[in-house]
Amino acid sequence: MPFDRNKPFNDLPLLPPATELETKAVLKQTIAARAALADLKGAAKQLPNQGVLIQALGLQEAKLSSEIENIVTTNDALFQGFANGGEGSDAQTKEVLHYKDALWQGFQWVKSDMPLTTRLFEDMYCLIKQADDGVRRLTGTRLSNPLGETIYTPPEGEGVIRDKLANLEIFINTPSELDPLVKLAVMHYQFEAIHPFPDGNGRVGRILNILLLLSEKLLDVPIVYLSRYIMDHKGDYYRGLAGVTEHGQWESWVLFMLRAVESTSRMTTERILGIEQLMRDAASRAEKVLPKVQVAGILEVVFRHPYCKVKFLEEAELGSRPTCTKYLRALVSAGLLREQSVWRENYFINEEFFNILTR
Repeated sequence: MPFDRNKPFNDLPLLPPATELETKAVLKQTIAARAALADLKGAAKQLPNQGVLIQALGLQEAKLSSEIENIVTTNDALFQGFANGGEGSDAQTKEVLHYKDALWQGFQWVKSDMPLTTRLFEDMYCLIKQADDGVRRLTGTRLSNPLGETIYTPPEGEGVIRDKLANLEIFINTPSELDPLVKLAVMHYQFEAIHPFPDGNGRVGRILNILLLLSEKLLDVPIVYLSRYIMDHKGDYYRGLAGVTEHGQWESWVLFMLRAVESTSRMTTERILGIEQLMRDAASRAEKVLPKVQVAGILEVVFRHPYCKVKFLEEAELGSRPTCTKYLRALVSAGLLREQSVWRENYFINEEFFNILTR
Protein backbone atom coordinates (compact mmCIF):
# COMPACT_ATOMS: atom_id res chain seq x y z
CA MET A 1 0.00 0.00 0.00
CA PRO A 2 1.23 3.56 -0.71
CA PHE A 3 2.44 5.57 2.26
CA ASP A 4 -0.34 7.68 3.82
CA ARG A 5 1.06 11.05 4.93
CA ASN A 6 -2.09 11.76 6.95
CA LYS A 7 -1.86 8.62 9.09
CA PRO A 8 0.40 8.48 12.19
CA PHE A 9 3.47 6.47 11.21
CA ASN A 10 3.21 4.05 14.13
CA ASP A 11 4.59 1.38 11.79
CA LEU A 12 7.92 3.20 11.53
CA PRO A 13 10.35 0.26 11.22
CA LEU A 14 12.70 -0.44 14.09
CA LEU A 15 16.47 -0.24 13.69
CA PRO A 16 18.68 -1.42 12.16
CA PRO A 17 17.11 -0.99 8.72
CA ALA A 18 16.46 -4.21 6.85
CA THR A 19 18.60 -3.18 3.89
CA GLU A 20 22.22 -2.91 2.82
CA LEU A 21 23.45 0.43 4.09
CA GLU A 22 27.13 0.34 3.22
CA THR A 23 26.88 0.17 -0.54
CA LYS A 24 29.90 0.79 -2.75
CA ALA A 25 28.94 4.45 -3.19
CA VAL A 26 28.40 4.88 0.55
CA LEU A 27 31.74 3.31 1.45
CA LYS A 28 33.55 5.58 -1.01
CA GLN A 29 31.89 8.69 0.41
CA THR A 30 32.54 7.48 3.96
CA ILE A 31 36.28 7.45 3.26
CA ALA A 32 36.17 11.05 2.05
CA ALA A 33 34.10 12.19 5.04
CA ARG A 34 36.34 10.48 7.56
CA ALA A 35 39.46 12.00 5.97
CA ALA A 36 37.93 15.48 6.24
CA LEU A 37 37.02 14.83 9.89
CA ALA A 38 40.55 13.66 10.67
CA ASP A 39 42.00 16.82 9.11
CA LEU A 40 39.65 18.92 11.22
CA LYS A 41 40.51 17.06 14.42
CA GLY A 42 44.19 17.71 13.74
CA ALA A 43 43.65 21.39 12.96
CA ALA A 44 41.68 21.93 16.16
CA LYS A 45 44.51 20.50 18.24
CA GLN A 46 46.83 23.23 16.94
CA LEU A 47 44.91 25.98 18.72
CA PRO A 48 46.34 26.81 22.15
CA ASN A 49 42.84 26.88 23.66
CA GLN A 50 40.06 24.83 22.09
CA GLY A 51 37.54 26.53 24.37
CA VAL A 52 37.63 29.42 21.91
CA LEU A 53 36.17 27.10 19.27
CA ILE A 54 33.59 25.52 21.54
CA GLN A 55 32.09 28.85 22.55
CA ALA A 56 32.33 30.79 19.30
CA LEU A 57 31.46 28.06 16.80
CA GLY A 58 28.79 26.71 19.13
CA LEU A 59 27.02 30.05 19.02
CA GLN A 60 27.02 30.03 15.22
CA GLU A 61 25.59 26.51 15.19
CA ALA A 62 22.89 27.61 17.61
CA LYS A 63 21.98 30.47 15.29
CA LEU A 64 21.91 28.42 12.07
CA SER A 65 20.16 25.38 13.54
CA SER A 66 17.46 27.62 15.01
CA GLU A 67 17.13 29.46 11.69
CA ILE A 68 16.11 26.19 10.00
CA GLU A 69 13.11 26.22 12.36
CA ASN A 70 12.41 29.92 11.61
CA ILE A 71 13.85 31.09 14.94
CA VAL A 72 15.84 34.03 13.59
CA THR A 73 18.19 36.50 15.24
CA THR A 74 21.10 38.64 14.06
CA ASN A 75 24.75 37.96 14.82
CA ASP A 76 25.00 41.27 16.67
CA ALA A 77 21.99 40.46 18.84
CA LEU A 78 23.28 36.95 19.47
CA PHE A 79 26.77 37.95 20.61
CA GLN A 80 25.42 40.81 22.68
CA GLY A 81 22.93 38.41 24.26
CA PHE A 82 25.72 35.95 24.99
CA ALA A 83 27.80 38.70 26.59
CA ASN A 84 24.83 39.71 28.77
CA GLY A 85 23.66 36.22 29.72
CA GLY A 86 20.48 36.79 27.70
CA GLU A 87 19.43 39.81 29.74
CA GLY A 88 17.59 42.33 27.58
CA SER A 89 17.48 39.98 24.57
CA ASP A 90 14.36 39.37 22.51
CA ALA A 91 12.55 36.03 22.73
CA GLN A 92 14.11 34.54 19.61
CA THR A 93 17.66 35.43 20.64
CA LYS A 94 17.02 33.87 24.05
CA GLU A 95 15.80 30.68 22.39
CA VAL A 96 18.99 30.52 20.31
CA LEU A 97 21.03 30.96 23.49
CA HIS A 98 19.07 28.12 25.10
CA TYR A 99 20.11 25.94 22.16
CA LYS A 100 23.75 26.80 22.87
CA ASP A 101 23.20 25.78 26.50
CA ALA A 102 21.65 22.47 25.42
CA LEU A 103 24.63 21.80 23.15
CA TRP A 104 26.99 22.45 26.06
CA GLN A 105 24.90 20.19 28.31
CA GLY A 106 25.16 17.38 25.77
CA PHE A 107 28.92 17.89 25.45
CA GLN A 108 29.36 17.58 29.21
CA TRP A 109 27.18 14.44 29.20
CA VAL A 110 29.39 12.75 26.58
CA LYS A 111 32.58 13.86 28.35
CA SER A 112 31.27 11.97 31.40
CA ASP A 113 31.09 8.81 29.25
CA MET A 114 27.32 8.68 29.51
CA PRO A 115 25.40 6.92 26.70
CA LEU A 116 23.03 8.88 24.46
CA THR A 117 19.61 8.19 25.97
CA THR A 118 16.01 9.36 25.98
CA ARG A 119 16.69 11.11 29.27
CA LEU A 120 19.33 13.26 27.59
CA PHE A 121 17.05 13.92 24.61
CA GLU A 122 14.29 15.13 26.94
CA ASP A 123 16.66 17.25 29.03
CA MET A 124 17.95 19.03 25.92
CA TYR A 125 14.43 19.58 24.58
CA CYS A 126 13.33 21.06 27.92
CA LEU A 127 16.33 23.37 27.98
CA ILE A 128 15.88 24.59 24.40
CA LYS A 129 12.15 25.19 24.78
CA GLN A 130 12.23 26.10 28.50
CA ALA A 131 9.54 23.45 28.90
CA ASP A 132 8.72 21.03 31.70
CA ASP A 133 7.08 18.24 29.69
CA GLY A 134 8.88 15.79 27.41
CA VAL A 135 7.77 13.08 25.00
CA ARG A 136 4.52 13.95 23.20
CA ARG A 137 1.37 12.78 24.91
CA LEU A 138 -1.26 14.57 22.86
CA THR A 139 -2.47 13.37 19.47
CA GLY A 140 -2.84 15.40 16.30
CA THR A 141 0.79 16.32 15.49
CA ARG A 142 1.26 16.85 11.77
CA LEU A 143 4.10 18.35 9.75
CA SER A 144 2.97 20.64 6.95
CA ASN A 145 4.52 22.51 4.03
CA PRO A 146 4.13 26.29 3.51
CA LEU A 147 0.83 25.62 1.69
CA GLY A 148 -0.58 23.92 4.76
CA GLU A 149 -0.52 20.46 3.17
CA THR A 150 0.39 17.56 5.44
CA ILE A 151 3.74 16.09 4.44
CA TYR A 152 4.22 13.73 7.37
CA THR A 153 2.35 12.51 10.45
CA PRO A 154 4.74 11.08 13.07
CA PRO A 155 3.97 8.20 15.43
CA GLU A 156 1.63 9.04 18.25
CA GLY A 157 0.94 7.63 21.70
CA GLU A 158 3.52 8.10 24.44
CA GLY A 159 4.09 4.37 24.78
CA VAL A 160 4.69 3.92 21.05
CA ILE A 161 7.10 6.86 20.95
CA ARG A 162 9.06 5.68 23.98
CA ASP A 163 9.37 2.18 22.56
CA LYS A 164 10.84 3.57 19.35
CA LEU A 165 13.20 5.82 21.30
CA ALA A 166 14.33 2.81 23.35
CA ASN A 167 15.09 0.97 20.12
CA LEU A 168 17.02 4.04 18.90
CA GLU A 169 19.06 4.06 22.12
CA ILE A 170 20.05 0.44 21.59
CA PHE A 171 21.04 1.14 18.00
CA ILE A 172 23.16 4.16 18.98
CA ASN A 173 24.91 2.61 21.96
CA THR A 174 25.44 -0.99 20.85
CA PRO A 175 28.80 -1.57 19.13
CA SER A 176 28.43 -2.79 15.56
CA GLU A 177 30.42 -3.16 12.35
CA LEU A 178 28.50 -0.24 10.84
CA ASP A 179 30.70 2.80 10.25
CA PRO A 180 29.89 5.53 12.83
CA LEU A 181 29.14 8.06 10.08
CA VAL A 182 26.60 5.71 8.50
CA LYS A 183 25.18 5.16 11.98
CA LEU A 184 24.89 8.95 12.33
CA ALA A 185 22.81 9.17 9.14
CA VAL A 186 20.49 6.39 10.30
CA MET A 187 20.17 7.87 13.78
CA HIS A 188 19.32 11.31 12.45
CA TYR A 189 16.60 10.00 10.15
CA GLN A 190 15.07 7.83 12.88
CA PHE A 191 15.00 10.60 15.48
CA GLU A 192 13.35 13.01 13.06
CA ALA A 193 10.85 10.34 11.99
CA ILE A 194 9.93 9.57 15.59
CA HIS A 195 9.54 13.33 16.17
CA PRO A 196 9.21 12.74 19.90
CA PHE A 197 8.59 16.27 21.17
CA PRO A 198 5.94 18.92 20.63
CA ASP A 199 8.62 21.26 19.22
CA GLY A 200 12.38 21.54 18.84
CA ASN A 201 12.89 18.09 17.30
CA GLY A 202 15.11 19.33 14.49
CA ARG A 203 17.35 21.19 16.89
CA VAL A 204 17.68 18.28 19.32
CA GLY A 205 18.36 15.97 16.37
CA ARG A 206 21.14 18.20 15.06
CA ILE A 207 22.79 18.32 18.49
CA LEU A 208 22.71 14.52 18.53
CA ASN A 209 24.76 14.48 15.34
CA ILE A 210 27.71 16.18 17.01
CA LEU A 211 27.30 14.15 20.21
CA LEU A 212 27.57 10.92 18.25
CA LEU A 213 30.80 12.10 16.60
CA LEU A 214 32.16 12.88 20.06
CA SER A 215 31.05 9.59 21.60
CA GLU A 216 32.62 7.70 18.70
CA LYS A 217 35.91 9.60 19.28
CA LEU A 218 35.90 11.03 15.77
CA LEU A 219 36.26 14.48 17.36
CA ASP A 220 37.54 15.76 20.69
CA VAL A 221 35.45 18.92 20.88
CA PRO A 222 32.03 19.84 19.42
CA ILE A 223 32.99 21.85 16.35
CA VAL A 224 31.38 20.10 13.35
CA TYR A 225 27.89 21.39 12.82
CA LEU A 226 25.80 20.38 9.84
CA SER A 227 23.22 23.15 10.03
CA ARG A 228 24.86 25.44 7.45
CA TYR A 229 25.00 22.58 4.93
CA ILE A 230 21.36 21.70 5.66
CA MET A 231 20.37 25.36 5.25
CA ASP A 232 22.17 25.50 1.89
CA HIS A 233 20.58 22.21 0.73
CA LYS A 234 17.27 22.40 2.55
CA GLY A 235 15.21 20.94 -0.29
CA ASP A 236 17.53 17.95 -0.65
CA TYR A 237 17.46 17.43 3.12
CA TYR A 238 13.69 17.18 3.35
CA ARG A 239 13.44 15.15 0.14
CA GLY A 240 15.98 12.75 1.59
CA LEU A 241 13.97 12.26 4.77
CA ALA A 242 10.78 11.73 2.77
CA GLY A 243 12.55 9.33 0.41
CA VAL A 244 13.43 7.00 3.29
CA THR A 245 9.96 7.23 4.81
CA GLU A 246 7.98 6.70 1.64
CA HIS A 247 10.28 4.60 -0.55
CA GLY A 248 13.03 3.18 1.66
CA GLN A 249 15.70 5.17 -0.21
CA TRP A 250 18.44 4.78 2.35
CA GLU A 251 21.44 5.07 0.05
CA SER A 252 20.66 8.58 -1.18
CA TRP A 253 19.92 9.73 2.38
CA VAL A 254 23.15 8.31 3.81
CA LEU A 255 25.12 9.86 0.96
CA PHE A 256 23.55 13.25 1.68
CA MET A 257 24.60 13.10 5.33
CA LEU A 258 28.12 11.90 4.48
CA ARG A 259 28.56 14.77 2.04
CA ALA A 260 27.32 17.12 4.75
CA VAL A 261 29.97 15.83 7.15
CA GLU A 262 32.73 16.12 4.54
CA SER A 263 31.76 19.61 3.37
CA THR A 264 31.22 20.97 6.87
CA SER A 265 34.49 19.49 8.14
CA ARG A 266 36.49 21.09 5.34
CA MET A 267 34.77 24.45 5.82
CA THR A 268 35.39 24.34 9.58
CA THR A 269 39.05 23.42 9.07
CA GLU A 270 39.52 26.48 6.87
CA ARG A 271 37.82 28.62 9.49
CA ILE A 272 40.03 27.25 12.27
CA LEU A 273 43.17 27.94 10.26
CA GLY A 274 41.95 31.50 9.77
CA ILE A 275 41.30 31.87 13.50
CA GLU A 276 44.73 30.43 14.31
CA GLN A 277 46.44 32.95 12.03
CA LEU A 278 44.35 35.77 13.45
CA MET A 279 45.31 34.81 17.01
CA ARG A 280 49.01 34.74 16.11
CA ASP A 281 48.78 38.16 14.52
CA ALA A 282 46.82 39.50 17.49
CA ALA A 283 49.44 38.21 19.94
CA SER A 284 52.22 39.91 17.99
CA ARG A 285 50.38 43.23 17.97
CA ALA A 286 49.16 42.95 21.57
CA GLU A 287 52.68 42.43 22.90
CA LYS A 288 53.47 45.98 21.79
CA VAL A 289 50.75 47.55 23.96
CA LEU A 290 50.19 45.13 26.85
CA PRO A 291 52.38 43.62 29.60
CA LYS A 292 53.76 40.45 27.99
CA VAL A 293 52.85 38.36 31.01
CA GLN A 294 49.16 39.24 30.48
CA VAL A 295 48.89 38.91 26.70
CA ALA A 296 47.89 35.23 26.56
CA GLY A 297 45.21 35.56 29.26
CA ILE A 298 43.70 38.73 27.80
CA LEU A 299 43.56 37.36 24.26
CA GLU A 300 41.97 34.14 25.47
CA VAL A 301 39.09 36.20 26.91
CA VAL A 302 38.85 38.42 23.83
CA PHE A 303 38.63 35.38 21.55
CA ARG A 304 36.04 33.67 23.73
CA HIS A 305 33.82 36.74 23.60
CA PRO A 306 33.69 38.59 20.25
CA TYR A 307 31.64 41.15 22.17
CA CYS A 308 33.93 41.52 25.18
CA LYS A 309 33.22 43.46 28.38
CA VAL A 310 35.55 44.68 31.10
CA LYS A 311 33.96 42.34 33.62
CA PHE A 312 35.09 39.30 31.61
CA LEU A 313 38.70 40.26 32.20
CA GLU A 314 37.95 40.92 35.85
CA GLU A 315 36.35 37.50 36.21
CA ALA A 316 39.48 35.98 34.66
CA GLU A 317 41.45 37.72 37.46
CA LEU A 318 43.46 39.79 35.02
CA GLY A 319 43.30 42.92 37.11
CA SER A 320 41.06 45.53 38.70
CA ARG A 321 38.30 47.21 36.70
CA PRO A 322 40.43 50.29 35.86
CA THR A 323 43.34 48.05 34.87
CA CYS A 324 41.18 45.79 32.69
CA THR A 325 39.61 48.82 31.06
CA LYS A 326 43.08 50.12 30.31
CA TYR A 327 44.05 46.79 28.72
CA LEU A 328 41.02 46.72 26.42
CA ARG A 329 41.44 50.32 25.37
CA ALA A 330 45.09 49.62 24.58
CA LEU A 331 43.86 46.91 22.19
CA VAL A 332 41.47 49.44 20.68
CA SER A 333 44.38 51.82 20.09
CA ALA A 334 46.30 48.95 18.45
CA GLY A 335 43.41 48.37 16.06
CA LEU A 336 42.56 44.93 17.47
CA LEU A 337 39.21 45.89 19.00
CA ARG A 338 36.47 48.45 18.43
CA GLU A 339 34.74 50.06 21.41
CA GLN A 340 30.99 50.50 21.13
CA SER A 341 28.32 51.60 23.60
CA VAL A 342 24.87 50.02 23.37
CA TRP A 343 22.42 51.40 25.91
CA ARG A 344 24.27 51.13 29.23
CA GLU A 345 26.71 48.47 28.06
CA ASN A 346 30.19 49.08 26.74
CA TYR A 347 31.48 46.41 24.35
CA PHE A 348 34.95 45.86 22.95
CA ILE A 349 34.29 44.11 19.65
CA ASN A 350 36.79 41.76 18.06
CA GLU A 351 35.67 42.55 14.52
CA GLU A 352 38.12 40.39 12.59
CA PHE A 353 37.20 37.36 14.69
CA PHE A 354 33.50 38.23 14.37
CA ASN A 355 33.87 38.36 10.57
CA ILE A 356 35.53 34.93 10.40
CA LEU A 357 32.79 33.40 12.52
CA THR A 358 29.89 34.92 10.63
CA ARG A 359 30.99 34.77 7.00
